[in-house]
Amino acid sequence: MPKWILVECFSGAPGKVIALGAAPKSFVPLSNILRNPLSLADAEAALAQACRTRALVARSSSDGRRTVRAEPLLISPQRAHAVRLWIGPVDEAPPPREAVGAWYFNLTTNRSVRSVDLLDLYGVAPEDREAELAIASAFTRLVTNRDESEALAKMVNSAPGSEHQAVWTIRRDDDALRAGHFACRIIIEVDANGRREVLFRGVTQDIGAATAVPAAPPPMILEYQLLEASAAPGEYRAIVNLRSLQLIRWIGPPMPGIAWEDLPGQPPPEIHPDDLAVAQDMSRELARHRTEGTLRLRRVDGDWQRVRVRAALMVLDQHTTAGLATVTAAD
Repeated sequence: MPKWILVECFSGAPGKVIALGAAPKSFVPLSNILRNPLSLADAEAALAQACRTRALVARSSSDGRRTVRAEPLLISPQRAHAVRLWIGPVDEAPPPREAVGAWYFNLTTNRSVRSVDLLDLYGVAPEDREAELAIASAFTRLVTNRDESEALAKMVNSAPGSEHQAVWTIRRDDDALRAGHFACRIIIEVDANGRREVLFRGVTQDIGAATAVPAAPPPMILEYQLLEASAAPGEYRAIVNLRSLQLIRWIGPPMPGIAWEDLPGQPPPEIHPDDLAVAQDMSRELARHRTEGTLRLRRVDGDWQRVRVRAALMVLDQHTTAGLATVTAAD
Protein backbone atom coordinates (compact mmCIF):
# COMPACT_ATOMS: atom_id res chain seq x y z
CA MET A 1 0.00 0.00 0.00
CA PRO A 2 1.44 3.43 -0.93
CA LYS A 3 2.35 5.65 2.03
CA TRP A 4 1.52 9.26 2.73
CA ILE A 5 4.23 11.68 1.57
CA LEU A 6 4.81 14.83 3.64
CA VAL A 7 6.05 17.77 1.55
CA GLU A 8 7.05 21.05 3.20
CA CYS A 9 6.03 24.45 1.88
CA PHE A 10 7.74 26.63 4.51
CA SER A 11 8.80 29.18 1.89
CA GLY A 12 5.29 29.52 0.44
CA ALA A 13 5.47 26.93 -2.36
CA PRO A 14 5.82 23.12 -2.41
CA GLY A 15 9.39 22.22 -1.57
CA LYS A 16 11.07 18.99 -0.49
CA VAL A 17 9.89 15.72 1.03
CA ILE A 18 10.39 15.55 4.81
CA ALA A 19 8.66 12.24 5.54
CA LEU A 20 7.46 9.06 3.83
CA GLY A 21 4.90 7.52 6.14
CA ALA A 22 6.53 7.55 9.58
CA ALA A 23 10.07 7.61 8.14
CA PRO A 24 11.78 11.05 8.19
CA LYS A 25 13.35 12.23 4.95
CA SER A 26 16.09 14.86 4.84
CA PHE A 27 14.55 17.46 2.51
CA VAL A 28 14.77 15.20 -0.56
CA PRO A 29 13.27 16.02 -4.00
CA LEU A 30 9.86 14.52 -4.70
CA SER A 31 11.37 12.89 -7.79
CA ASN A 32 13.41 10.68 -5.46
CA ILE A 33 10.14 9.19 -4.18
CA LEU A 34 7.95 9.22 -7.30
CA ARG A 35 9.94 7.81 -10.20
CA ASN A 36 7.06 7.60 -12.68
CA PRO A 37 6.95 10.86 -14.72
CA LEU A 38 3.13 10.83 -14.96
CA SER A 39 2.71 10.31 -11.21
CA LEU A 40 5.28 13.02 -10.51
CA ALA A 41 3.47 15.52 -12.76
CA ASP A 42 0.09 14.72 -11.17
CA ALA A 43 1.59 15.05 -7.69
CA GLU A 44 3.30 18.37 -8.41
CA ALA A 45 0.09 19.87 -9.81
CA ALA A 46 -1.94 18.72 -6.78
CA LEU A 47 0.69 19.98 -4.34
CA ALA A 48 0.83 23.41 -5.96
CA GLN A 49 -2.97 23.72 -5.90
CA ALA A 50 -3.27 22.57 -2.25
CA CYS A 51 -0.52 24.92 -1.10
CA ARG A 52 -1.97 27.86 -3.06
CA THR A 53 -5.66 27.37 -2.19
CA ARG A 54 -5.08 25.85 1.28
CA ALA A 55 -7.88 23.41 0.46
CA LEU A 56 -8.10 19.65 -0.06
CA VAL A 57 -7.33 18.38 -3.56
CA ALA A 58 -8.80 14.97 -4.48
CA ARG A 59 -8.95 13.87 -8.09
CA SER A 60 -8.08 11.12 -10.52
CA SER A 61 -4.67 10.97 -12.14
CA SER A 62 -4.22 12.00 -15.76
CA ASP A 63 -4.43 8.35 -16.90
CA GLY A 64 -7.47 7.64 -14.69
CA ARG A 65 -5.78 4.71 -12.93
CA ARG A 66 -4.86 6.38 -9.65
CA THR A 67 -6.30 8.71 -7.04
CA VAL A 68 -4.31 11.81 -6.14
CA ARG A 69 -5.02 13.34 -2.74
CA ALA A 70 -3.26 16.43 -1.33
CA GLU A 71 -4.18 17.70 2.14
CA PRO A 72 -2.67 21.04 3.27
CA LEU A 73 -1.44 21.40 6.84
CA LEU A 74 -2.34 24.93 7.92
CA ILE A 75 -0.61 27.19 10.44
CA SER A 76 -3.32 29.83 9.82
CA PRO A 77 -6.23 30.19 7.40
CA GLN A 78 -3.87 32.13 5.12
CA ARG A 79 -0.80 29.88 5.24
CA ALA A 80 0.07 26.20 4.73
CA HIS A 81 3.25 24.75 6.20
CA ALA A 82 3.13 21.36 4.50
CA VAL A 83 0.98 19.13 2.33
CA ARG A 84 0.21 15.46 2.90
CA LEU A 85 0.18 13.65 -0.45
CA TRP A 86 -1.17 10.22 -1.34
CA ILE A 87 -1.24 8.55 -4.75
CA GLY A 88 -2.76 5.08 -4.98
CA PRO A 89 -5.02 2.83 -7.06
CA VAL A 90 -8.54 4.20 -7.57
CA ASP A 91 -10.06 1.19 -5.77
CA GLU A 92 -7.78 1.52 -2.73
CA ALA A 93 -8.38 3.68 0.35
CA PRO A 94 -5.52 5.77 1.76
CA PRO A 95 -3.78 4.35 4.85
CA PRO A 96 -4.11 6.02 8.27
CA ARG A 97 -2.19 9.29 8.56
CA GLU A 98 0.45 10.09 11.15
CA ALA A 99 -0.46 13.03 13.38
CA VAL A 100 1.24 16.23 12.17
CA GLY A 101 1.12 19.78 13.52
CA ALA A 102 2.45 23.13 12.27
CA TRP A 103 4.28 25.83 14.26
CA TYR A 104 6.62 28.76 13.92
CA PHE A 105 8.96 30.77 16.11
CA ASN A 106 8.96 34.50 15.45
CA LEU A 107 12.59 35.16 16.36
CA THR A 108 12.00 38.91 16.07
CA THR A 109 9.19 39.10 18.63
CA ASN A 110 10.13 35.99 20.68
CA ARG A 111 6.71 34.42 20.06
CA SER A 112 5.83 30.79 19.35
CA VAL A 113 2.67 30.09 17.32
CA ARG A 114 1.06 26.64 17.27
CA SER A 115 -1.64 25.16 15.05
CA VAL A 116 -4.69 23.30 16.35
CA ASP A 117 -3.20 20.11 14.86
CA LEU A 118 -0.08 20.55 16.98
CA LEU A 119 -2.14 21.10 20.13
CA ASP A 120 -3.98 17.87 19.29
CA LEU A 121 -0.67 16.08 18.84
CA TYR A 122 0.47 17.32 22.26
CA GLY A 123 -2.83 16.28 23.87
CA VAL A 124 -3.44 19.79 25.21
CA ALA A 125 -6.66 20.29 27.19
CA PRO A 126 -9.19 22.79 25.76
CA GLU A 127 -8.66 25.24 28.62
CA ASP A 128 -4.88 25.37 27.98
CA ARG A 129 -5.00 25.94 24.22
CA GLU A 130 -3.23 29.25 23.85
CA ALA A 131 -2.03 29.46 20.25
CA GLU A 132 0.77 31.95 21.04
CA LEU A 133 3.38 31.74 23.77
CA ALA A 134 6.94 32.82 24.40
CA ILE A 135 9.45 30.67 22.50
CA ALA A 136 10.81 29.22 25.76
CA SER A 137 7.37 27.69 26.41
CA ALA A 138 7.74 25.53 23.31
CA PHE A 139 10.44 23.48 25.05
CA THR A 140 8.38 22.50 28.08
CA ARG A 141 7.00 19.36 26.39
CA LEU A 142 10.19 18.42 24.57
CA VAL A 143 13.04 16.11 25.50
CA THR A 144 15.68 17.23 23.05
CA ASN A 145 18.41 15.09 21.57
CA ARG A 146 22.15 15.75 21.42
CA ASP A 147 21.61 17.99 18.42
CA GLU A 148 19.87 20.62 20.55
CA SER A 149 22.89 22.90 20.63
CA GLU A 150 22.89 22.91 16.81
CA ALA A 151 19.20 23.88 16.76
CA LEU A 152 19.72 26.64 19.34
CA ALA A 153 22.72 27.97 17.40
CA LYS A 154 20.52 28.33 14.33
CA MET A 155 17.94 30.23 16.38
CA VAL A 156 20.60 32.58 17.73
CA ASN A 157 22.21 33.17 14.32
CA SER A 158 18.84 33.47 12.52
CA ALA A 159 20.43 32.96 9.08
CA PRO A 160 17.79 32.83 6.30
CA GLY A 161 17.55 29.42 4.66
CA SER A 162 18.95 27.52 7.66
CA GLU A 163 17.19 24.18 8.05
CA HIS A 164 17.01 21.70 10.88
CA GLN A 165 15.61 18.22 11.34
CA ALA A 166 15.57 16.17 14.51
CA VAL A 167 13.80 13.37 16.32
CA TRP A 168 13.00 14.52 19.84
CA THR A 169 10.79 12.97 22.50
CA ILE A 170 7.46 14.66 23.18
CA ARG A 171 5.95 14.36 26.63
CA ARG A 172 2.25 14.75 25.94
CA ASP A 173 -0.04 16.31 28.50
CA ASP A 174 -1.30 12.81 29.36
CA ASP A 175 2.38 11.87 30.12
CA ALA A 176 2.63 9.58 27.07
CA LEU A 177 6.11 9.72 25.50
CA ARG A 178 6.04 10.00 21.72
CA ALA A 179 8.82 10.30 19.14
CA GLY A 180 8.40 13.58 17.27
CA HIS A 181 10.09 14.32 13.96
CA PHE A 182 10.77 18.06 13.64
CA ALA A 183 11.59 19.76 10.33
CA CYS A 184 11.95 23.53 9.97
CA ARG A 185 13.52 26.41 8.02
CA ILE A 186 14.36 30.03 8.84
CA ILE A 187 12.53 32.51 6.60
CA ILE A 188 12.71 36.30 6.32
CA GLU A 189 9.25 37.80 5.84
CA VAL A 190 7.63 41.23 5.92
CA ASP A 191 4.52 41.68 8.10
CA ALA A 192 1.41 43.73 7.30
CA ASN A 193 3.09 46.87 8.66
CA GLY A 194 6.15 46.44 6.45
CA ARG A 195 8.35 45.24 9.29
CA ARG A 196 11.01 42.65 8.49
CA GLU A 197 10.69 39.55 10.70
CA VAL A 198 12.73 36.37 11.10
CA LEU A 199 10.54 33.26 11.32
CA PHE A 200 11.50 29.65 12.04
CA ARG A 201 8.67 27.78 10.26
CA GLY A 202 8.27 24.08 10.93
CA VAL A 203 6.14 20.98 11.39
CA THR A 204 6.17 18.18 13.93
CA GLN A 205 5.13 14.63 13.06
CA ASP A 206 4.32 11.89 15.56
CA ILE A 207 6.28 8.86 14.32
CA GLY A 208 5.47 6.44 17.13
CA ALA A 209 5.99 5.61 20.78
CA ALA A 210 9.30 7.00 22.01
CA THR A 211 10.31 3.59 23.37
CA ALA A 212 9.85 2.06 19.90
CA VAL A 213 11.91 4.64 17.96
CA PRO A 214 15.68 4.22 18.50
CA ALA A 215 16.40 7.81 17.44
CA ALA A 216 14.18 9.26 20.20
CA PRO A 217 16.19 10.38 23.25
CA PRO A 218 15.47 9.04 26.74
CA PRO A 219 13.30 11.19 29.05
CA MET A 220 16.42 12.87 30.49
CA ILE A 221 19.78 13.04 28.73
CA LEU A 222 22.96 12.89 30.80
CA GLU A 223 24.02 16.53 30.37
CA TYR A 224 20.75 17.85 31.78
CA GLN A 225 20.80 15.28 34.58
CA LEU A 226 24.19 16.65 35.65
CA LEU A 227 23.06 20.28 35.40
CA GLU A 228 19.92 19.66 37.43
CA ALA A 229 21.77 17.58 40.02
CA SER A 230 24.32 20.37 40.54
CA ALA A 231 21.68 23.04 41.21
CA ALA A 232 21.30 23.94 44.89
CA PRO A 233 17.83 24.47 46.39
CA GLY A 234 16.45 27.79 45.18
CA GLU A 235 18.68 27.86 42.08
CA TYR A 236 17.19 27.83 38.59
CA ARG A 237 19.07 27.29 35.33
CA ALA A 238 18.30 28.97 32.01
CA ILE A 239 19.84 29.34 28.55
CA VAL A 240 19.80 32.96 27.39
CA ASN A 241 20.36 34.57 23.99
CA LEU A 242 23.29 36.92 24.57
CA ARG A 243 22.32 39.14 21.64
CA SER A 244 18.69 39.78 22.60
CA LEU A 245 18.91 38.91 26.33
CA GLN A 246 15.80 36.75 25.80
CA LEU A 247 15.22 33.44 27.53
CA ILE A 248 15.70 30.52 25.15
CA ARG A 249 14.74 27.76 27.57
CA TRP A 250 14.84 26.65 31.18
CA ILE A 251 16.92 23.64 32.20
CA GLY A 252 14.79 22.00 34.84
CA PRO A 253 11.93 23.80 36.61
CA PRO A 254 11.40 27.52 35.87
CA MET A 255 11.77 30.07 38.64
CA PRO A 256 8.36 30.43 40.33
CA GLY A 257 6.53 33.72 40.00
CA ILE A 258 8.60 35.04 37.08
CA ALA A 259 6.77 36.14 33.92
CA TRP A 260 8.34 34.10 31.13
CA GLU A 261 5.55 32.29 29.24
CA ASP A 262 3.85 35.45 27.89
CA LEU A 263 0.40 34.01 28.57
CA PRO A 264 -2.75 36.12 28.14
CA GLY A 265 -3.40 38.11 31.27
CA GLN A 266 0.27 38.03 32.25
CA PRO A 267 2.83 40.78 31.65
CA PRO A 268 5.41 40.03 28.96
CA PRO A 269 8.86 38.77 30.02
CA GLU A 270 11.03 41.76 30.80
CA ILE A 271 14.21 42.96 32.50
CA HIS A 272 13.66 46.21 34.40
CA PRO A 273 14.62 49.09 32.06
CA ASP A 274 16.99 50.51 34.67
CA ASP A 275 18.84 47.16 34.80
CA LEU A 276 19.27 46.63 31.05
CA ALA A 277 22.73 48.25 31.09
CA VAL A 278 23.84 45.80 33.80
CA ALA A 279 22.54 42.84 31.78
CA GLN A 280 24.25 44.08 28.61
CA ASP A 281 27.55 44.54 30.47
CA MET A 282 27.28 40.98 31.81
CA SER A 283 26.65 39.69 28.29
CA ARG A 284 29.77 41.44 26.96
CA GLU A 285 31.94 40.31 29.90
CA LEU A 286 31.12 36.67 29.22
CA ALA A 287 33.45 36.80 26.22
CA ARG A 288 36.33 37.00 28.75
CA HIS A 289 35.15 35.39 31.97
CA ARG A 290 32.20 34.32 34.08
CA THR A 291 30.16 37.13 35.51
CA GLU A 292 27.38 37.86 37.95
CA GLY A 293 25.04 40.68 38.86
CA THR A 294 21.71 41.64 40.35
CA LEU A 295 18.72 42.35 38.10
CA ARG A 296 14.99 42.87 38.42
CA LEU A 297 12.73 40.57 36.40
CA ARG A 298 9.04 41.10 35.77
CA ARG A 299 6.79 38.94 37.93
CA VAL A 300 3.48 37.39 36.83
CA ASP A 301 1.71 39.74 39.28
CA GLY A 302 3.19 42.75 37.47
CA ASP A 303 5.71 43.60 40.19
CA TRP A 304 9.50 43.17 39.96
CA GLN A 305 11.61 40.36 41.45
CA ARG A 306 15.23 41.09 42.37
CA VAL A 307 17.41 38.13 41.35
CA ARG A 308 21.09 37.30 41.51
CA VAL A 309 22.37 35.96 38.19
CA ARG A 310 25.60 33.99 37.79
CA ALA A 311 26.40 33.50 34.12
CA ALA A 312 28.85 31.34 32.18
CA LEU A 313 29.49 31.08 28.46
CA MET A 314 27.78 28.13 26.77
CA VAL A 315 29.21 26.98 23.42
CA LEU A 316 26.48 25.94 20.98
CA ASP A 317 28.70 25.34 17.96
CA GLN A 318 32.10 26.43 16.63
CA HIS A 319 30.89 29.99 16.01
CA THR A 320 27.91 30.48 18.34
CA THR A 321 27.56 30.94 22.08
CA ALA A 322 24.77 31.52 24.59
CA GLY A 323 24.64 32.29 28.27
CA LEU A 324 24.04 29.63 30.92
CA ALA A 325 22.45 31.58 33.77
CA THR A 326 21.97 30.40 37.34
CA VAL A 327 19.23 32.51 38.90
CA THR A 328 18.40 32.87 42.61
CA ALA A 329 16.16 35.27 44.50
CA ALA A 330 18.14 38.24 45.84
CA ASP A 331 17.76 39.36 49.44
